[in-house]
Amino acid sequence: MYETEINLKPIGIVRSPTKDTGEVPIPGKPAEILVYPQYSQALLRIEANSHLWILGWFHLSKRDSLVTVPARVNPYLPQYGVFGLRSPNRPNPIGLTLVRLQAVEGNILKVTNLDAVDGTPVLDIKPYYEQDIVFSPATPYIRPYELSMRRDIFFKQALTHHQEECDHLYMAVRMALIADEYMGQITLPQVTLRVSGSPCLADTLQGLSRARLANPARFEFTAQDGPSQSIWEKPGRRLIITARQSVNRESFKVISDEELFEITVTE
Repeated sequence: MYETEINLKPIGIVRSPTKDTGEVPIPGKPAEILVYPQYSQALLRIEANSHLWILGWFHLSKRDSLVTVPARVNPYLPQYGVFGLRSPNRPNPIGLTLVRLQAVEGNILKVTNLDAVDGTPVLDIKPYYEQDIVFSPATPYIRPYELSMRRDIFFKQALTHHQEECDHLYMAVRMALIADEYMGQITLPQVTLRVSGSPCLADTLQGLSRARLANPARFEFTAQDGPSQSIWEKPGRRLIITARQSVNRESFKVISDEELFEITVTE
């Protein structure tokens, strides 16, 4: 009595050099979406949007999964129901991905951050609206086991929020990674943050920490030309991260924490 037949027709298909689902990074990859000619009129003025929601049919997924461990992120995490995760394995393998629209060439959309393989059917395309924003949502702490994955996810989040790749963004990501190591989940309401340095550093760290100025008050910023610093606090712990030197695209992934920062932790 609960089953209703639903018929869906793909409106396009993903074009990507990636064909193996295991090779798609968590932050996604650049790809193209080929919209079928009969639906090309639906793309009218789509270039007014910087970001799009892509709904795809993850045709290579398992459809008999109700609970799973997000093992690609961290094999040591507990099980979750698939409706509380973005797992591709689920009764109806509909994928939902927020992508950045880079270019429109006829009926082809060039996008970044798409987590789909070549040949994935596209069911629908919807614009990302301002009212979609929830600045500080409550979410489970799905912490990647590998540092490289944590770095890549933080970088994607930082760039999505700050909208500009700059040296201070790299500094902010590195600071947030250290805070994540020492403080745990940095988006929790009990974690407060004080930043001294450039507006770009402060903006990026605020985006990564979701620290608001009120309700609750978690964020303070002081603009200064001296060494960049962030001070993180939660009940029972205080973390001070002070930059010893600058960081850029070339040094972002290779310079050690000890070279880049002076780190002080007090209990």
